[in-house]
Amino acid sequence: MAFGEVGTSLSKIKANSLNLAGTYGFSGTVTGFDDTPLVLLTESSISAGTANVDFTSNINSTYKEYLFIFNNIHVTTNGEATFGFQVSTNGGTSYGVSCQSTMISNFNNEVGDSNGFIHYNGGALDTSTDTQIFTSGGNGNDNDQCVSGLLKLYNPSSTTFQKHFASMACNYQDSDYINGDYVMGYFNTTSAINAVRFIPGRLSAATNLDDGVIQMFGVS
Repeated sequence: MAFGEVGTSLSKIKANSLNLAGTYGFSGTVTGFDDTPLVLLTESSISAGTANVDFTSNINSTYKEYLFIFNNIHVTTNGEATFGFQVSTNGGTSYGVSCQSTMISNFNNEVGDSNGFIHYNGGALDTSTDTQIFTSGGNGNDNDQCVSGLLKLYNPSSTTFQKHFASMACNYQDSDYINGDYVMGYFNTTSAINAVRFIPGRLSAATNLDDGVIQMFGVS
């Protein structure tokens, strides 16, 4: 029997022709699976009163792409509090790299009426010279309001090119709107990026974080 053939019908495997207690080698080839696994490098759980979440290790030339997944990020202050990130080229001593980006946003309120819309923002969406926000609307602080999404950082160890990033996030706003945002941009540096900071509150309200999880993966 050509047992290395993946397509072999199970009806051909009989109890009287195959020792089910035996050990068998596989000589075939399995295709169609993703060959770019994610490697979990760091996970940070947020506690009440957290001002920022820093990732200052494992960002190097090992991987050409890094993926950050943030789940159920909750802010302490209702209103125009947002969630964003900064990068560092000196291991987290300072975070002052300017960025440029563009965003596509989708809105709809929880009753599903005609107030929903999609808009495009072609300008920079950094609310200071060094901070990129994930959502264009403020986050609410009700128990069921939070922001979740992902961030991709491309080739951060390059010393030749500027550092591109892309993010996707959704949040339940303080005004009871569901908000979905896609951001693409770059940090204006050719120095290697080796630290990332996630921060709250950069529109009009200063706030802290009090719940959520952020994971950092290397993409091999």
